[in-house]
Amino acid sequence: MLFVDTAHPSLQDKLEAMGFQCDYFPDYQYADYLRIIADYAGIIIRSKIPVDSVLLDAASQLRFVGRVGAGMENIDYEYAHKKGIVCLNAPEGNRDAVAEQAIGMLLMLFNNLLKADAEVRKGIWLREENRGVELMGKTVAIIGYGNTGSAFAGKLSGFEAKVIAYDKYKSNFGSSMVEEVSMQKVFEMADIVSLHVPLTKETTYLVNSGFLESFQKPVYIINTSRGKVLNTADLLKAMDQRRVLGACLDVLEFEKTSFEALSENKLPAALENLIQRKNLVLSPHIAGWTHESNLKMAKVLAAKIGNIM
Repeated sequence: MLFVDTAHPSLQDKLEAMGFQCDYFPDYQYADYLRIIADYAGIIIRSKIPVDSVLLDAASQLRFVGRVGAGMENIDYEYAHKKGIVCLNAPEGNRDAVAEQAIGMLLMLFNNLLKADAEVRKGIWLREENRGVELMGKTVAIIGYGNTGSAFAGKLSGFEAKVIAYDKYKSNFGSSMVEEVSMQKVFEMADIVSLHVPLTKETTYLVNSGFLESFQKPVYIINTSRGKVLNTADLLKAMDQRRVLGACLDVLEFEKTSFEALSENKLPAALENLIQRKNLVLSPHIAGWTHESNLKMAKVLAAKIGNIM
């Protein structure tokens, strides 16, 4: 078993108990993995390298790819499937963490907590200027009702907000917790829009000017999915036009595959503009990145690998 990225130690323990020898080479790069991949029956990844057709062709003994996380965009899933290689992920392990962060970011935005905290630390005591907005009574629209979308709906249930959801590939998921609606109803009803879709060709820049101009009233945007689901320049335009009243972004379209190299380069103009906004909460792709989710993802992935052995 080849570990490309780190994971909770319990994952290695469980895999070794299944009979795997687990290897980890922290300094290796893509070319190094390409050289040794033929020796392994399984590979554990997060986002360090792309599992592309070249790597998969070199992996003559590979039976499965395990992704410690939810997104599968760095795996050539269709090519792997053609070669009989099983691709596994663990969205069940971090769905609650993502949902909690989405709630936390929204409450920070609505209650001006970033601004108020900074002011109080400087001895500035402004109450009227930091008057907040309540979540109660708002209509929250969830786009994508999979693991994280449904977990987010569950976390919202105690706030007495109206929760609606649209999922192009699911139906009959409505419940006492959420109302299943068409995208047109989302455009008509939403006060808050939370994105919970994978990054695919279909969802790349799903949120663009046309999308944002379709809402019948100003909205708040939450993105804890993938950065390139949302076009930053179009978001800035909508914020200038007051079509978007504020945003919570855990992910940015400018992230590189590894999600850590952004600060090494000069910031893109759109990002420089974005970070000057006061009606914005940002975090470095950490929704789902809790101590608890680290353990839960390891358990989920180990169980899935065990099921295919």
